[in-house]
Amino acid sequence: MRVALHYRNNQKAVEESLAALAGTGHASFDADLSDPGEASLLWQRVIDSLGAVDILINNAGLYIFHPPLKTAYDRWQSAWQQTLVTNLVAPANLSVLAAQSMASRDQPRSPAFGRGRIVNISSRGAFRGEPDAPAYAASKAGLNALSQSMAKSLAPDAVYVYCVAPGWVETEMATSHLEGPDGPAILAQHPLGRVNRTDEVANAAVYCALDAPAAMTGCVIDVNGASYLRT
Repeated sequence: MRVALHYRNNQKAVEESLAALAGTGHASFDADLSDPGEASLLWQRVIDSLGAVDILINNAGLYIFHPPLKTAYDRWQSAWQQTLVTNLVAPANLSVLAAQSMASRDQPRSPAFGRGRIVNISSRGAFRGEPDAPAYAASKAGLNALSQSMAKSLAPDAVYVYCVAPGWVETEMATSHLEGPDGPAILAQHPLGRVNRTDEVANAAVYCALDAPAAMTGCVIDVNGASYLRT
């Protein structure tokens, strides 16, 4: 496989990720996905550089602290606009570009894989709620609905859509929370005694991207260490 990695401004991190990938032919591309024009241009740049795309993983996202009773109205508006455009609208835009490209192929690559796959990274917050960042929870709930809607629409064309919903993960975005005063309370939610490792979420995404059966299209897979269980 050849991998196209997207980043917005953390070039150092993407260079480290590229260096860690086995094989050759990988590339990185910068873009501000909150701009629909840049999202479209990003897709075209990847196609021009690497050719047809078999798998899209929508993982870009942001979390803005905006508790309802402590946030000024203008800041509230800004938090919602920034969060929804990055966490929901951008994946929707890239998904439709991918779907139209994948579905236009003459034949599926294989009966099991289909013509292409889209994997969206959601959150347990879509189900549990995020009291200090309600726009984040709403955006991820919308991403779940987007995934399921696209799955129903694209299944006849052998394009499969999956969604992975992690809980807390050892990432840069979570560090300040895990190491701050709320850290012990966050850990107390986790029967494993720790939050998710990044490789655990990545392995779930890779499973969906490569090996999950077509019959699982439209599924939302919880990866949260039993920190939140839903029925």
